[in-house]
Amino acid sequence: MPTMLSIIVFIVLFSSMAPTMSQGVALDLSPPMSHAVAFDFSPLMKIYVNGTIERLIGKSSVPPSLDPKTGVQSKDVAISRKRGISARLYLPNTITNSTTNSTQGKLPLLVYFHGGGFCVEHASSPTYHNYLNSLVAAANVVAVSVDYRLAPEHPLPIAYQDSWAALNWVSSHFDGGNRSEEWLSRYADPQRVFFSGDSAGANIAHQMALTLGSERLNGFKLNGIVLVHPFFWGSQPVGAEATLPVVVSLYMTALWRFVNPSSFGPDDPLFNPAMDPKLRELGCGKVLVFVAGKDALKDRGLYYGDVLKKSGWKGVVEVIETKGEGHVFHLFNPSNKNSEAMLEKIVSFLHQS
Repeated sequence: MPTMLSIIVFIVLFSSMAPTMSQGVALDLSPPMSHAVAFDFSPLMKIYVNGTIERLIGKSSVPPSLDPKTGVQSKDVAISRKRGISARLYLPNTITNSTTNSTQGKLPLLVYFHGGGFCVEHASSPTYHNYLNSLVAAANVVAVSVDYRLAPEHPLPIAYQDSWAALNWVSSHFDGGNRSEEWLSRYADPQRVFFSGDSAGANIAHQMALTLGSERLNGFKLNGIVLVHPFFWGSQPVGAEATLPVVVSLYMTALWRFVNPSSFGPDDPLFNPAMDPKLRELGCGKVLVFVAGKDALKDRGLYYGDVLKKSGWKGVVEVIETKGEGHVFHLFNPSNKNSEAMLEKIVSFLHQS
């Protein structure tokens, strides 16, 4: 893919990330590679003709900790050592020893899936660690941030499979047995579970809720999902997509085919929910979608809300547009008034009966 294409798409899709792209990112200071670039998916990654993969963002990590600003505690757990699936768990500072094994006094559980085009970022990156600390503190919830394996080393549908394995792990720890994870069995309410994610992570959250609609998991009830700037697309433009530079659609489609080489294209139901005949089976009662005014994915998120309403699904969906902002702006500028407004809305959503 030509470098010029990546530059144009960077300006259109990720302009809001530019001022903060270097914050919390471990820069690659190794000598420049002399090999030609085979695939250029800037600002995410480059793949060279010799097979070398250069991730451009999301490479650094921070350990779990007791966050001094929010008082939120975190720790890492292994879900499958053999498959390399893990998660980072978060507890708010409101947790006390008086919390019992009964559901009374327990907190909602949020399962979070990070973004990054299915190919960069991870649960322990500074970006997501800081965001989860803030979200858990503000919402007073227990959280599980899933660390799924990344493409291209682990192409889709592996990220979906890993995420489903994580949900099975969560479900298995609500029985209160001797081997149960205490942070879940003791503090989280299995009847108030939510999924959320941004960008590719929002795509995963949707797919997990859809899978849950047909493949029930014993042990918890999914109340709703929060999709922030979901990474959906399709072969036919919707809304104002027809006015975008043609390279935007080329980039979206090329990235999807790269991370999911077994897919037949942009109308794969995994990428275009409007093409999914099972959309009406979404396994929750409410959905909250955020789109950003300057994000090329905006109209696809609006379209998702419309299609979901018309699908026969019995729940309630709300779509909120943030004017003047770009893709995942809230991660890179959390003190922005629009970021704070988004956080307040998510907090309210997680505590609605």
